[in-house]
Amino acid sequence: MTETDTGDERTAEATGKDAPTDDLVTTQHSITVKRRKLNYTTTTGRVVLRREVLTDGKFDGHLAKAEVFLTAYTLDGADAAKRPVTFAFNGGPGSSSVWLHLGLLGPRRVVSGDVGDLVPPPYDLVDNPETLLAHSDLVFIDPVSTGYSRAAKGEKPGEFHGFQGDLESVGEVIRLWTSRNGRWLSPKFLAGESYGTTRAAALAEHLQTRYGMYLNGLMLISSVLDFATLDFSEGNDLPYSLFLPTYAAIAHYHGLHGSRPLEEVLAEAEEFASRDYPWALARGHRLTEEERASVVSRYAALTGLSEDYVDRVNLRVEHVRFFTEVLRSQRKVVGRLDSRFTGADVDYGRELFSEDPSYSAILGPYTAALNHYLRAELDYRNDLPYEILTRNVHPWSYKEFEGSHVTVANRLAAAMRANPDLKVHIAYGHYDGATPYYAAEHVVAHLAIPAELHDNVEAAYYPAGHMMYVHEPSRVQQSKDLAAFVQSASNR
Repeated sequence: MTETDTGDERTAEATGKDAPTDDLVTTQHSITVKRRKLNYTTTTGRVVLRREVLTDGKFDGHLAKAEVFLTAYTLDGADAAKRPVTFAFNGGPGSSSVWLHLGLLGPRRVVSGDVGDLVPPPYDLVDNPETLLAHSDLVFIDPVSTGYSRAAKGEKPGEFHGFQGDLESVGEVIRLWTSRNGRWLSPKFLAGESYGTTRAAALAEHLQTRYGMYLNGLMLISSVLDFATLDFSEGNDLPYSLFLPTYAAIAHYHGLHGSRPLEEVLAEAEEFASRDYPWALARGHRLTEEERASVVSRYAALTGLSEDYVDRVNLRVEHVRFFTEVLRSQRKVVGRLDSRFTGADVDYGRELFSEDPSYSAILGPYTAALNHYLRAELDYRNDLPYEILTRNVHPWSYKEFEGSHVTVANRLAAAMRANPDLKVHIAYGHYDGATPYYAAEHVVAHLAIPAELHDNVEAAYYPAGHMMYVHEPSRVQQSKDLAAFVQSASNR
């Protein structure tokens, strides 16, 4: 059964032009989870965001500013006051929510394969019995200019292509959906991945201060809360230390540590990255020849790079240089998003690889699955291209941080201090070369929260990359971990 919902806000534009309206489509489905049949409703389409117009200080109506695409799943017959709801999005900036939607959380998932066993085109979709829908309603949001989301006619897309504009528009979608569906008394969660964790942490504080909406929990997958931990810029030595354990994990995965257990390698790398290595970087030319030689030797042994290379780059290995260099002798490059993946390049004298083989491996399956799913199963049709991961949002504006580095750790801490019941789950991939686990740990260790709130933050580690759910055992375990988190943090 299919029906169309044009929404409950159809106020004409202040200019008198025809106003866009919501184009939501509703369909009915079912899935069996642990021998239990779950009937659920899917609502997909674009909702119109509006801004109030004042003319000469007088209210003059609402003007459409954006049409934001979402897909919502609600369990039929559930008690809305007790039923949790999770708002999910990916990052980029410029990414749609397809990855969390069809890779981990939704009731349907793409079959893409994994390292060494990738599925060839045309790919497939199957039921996801590990779906978080068994424990929470789900709302997947595509920020403006991603997916089918667009600025409204006459509006400037660039107003949404930045930290604050993005934050306010996604927050408005959450408020609208919550109000229209009568869910203010439901336990509420945000699930973000990559830049989506930046957005989620800031949203926790924004929703509290702007709307008085207090959340139960945040699920931060492949977390980045402080960009200083990732910014390989002149004078900032922090990332060189924080990426080192990930480099060691990658070297281990590709056989450069022999039979040593991964845990042993990581322990050694973390100890070196926290003490002797940052000390050596801070010493600069004050290092003696013997001290420098010792650091070069230890760094090379941990990362699988040659001592000559480590010395030539002055002890500082930027991450894409590492992915290009570590398996150069085998004429391979390793992935950034997931360094378990390897690939070929145009030649093997390059300093930086020409493309990320891990992204190339998953782009096709997720794109095909999403475009098929929306039309064939959810009855939503739109002739715009569905923007999986677009460059159209760049340059992304961080004008709010002019003169300082980008961080939302302070906002997350503020949200937790104001709402001591806010729980945070952080998922780390050992082979994630984009948002390394040790960098995220560093930020968490410096959150400005009282000691009694430290237990509100939990961590989960997976032997996979940025989208750890590409690795099947990790996907199954992560699904269990997120379900347990939602249940424990719902306070019901």
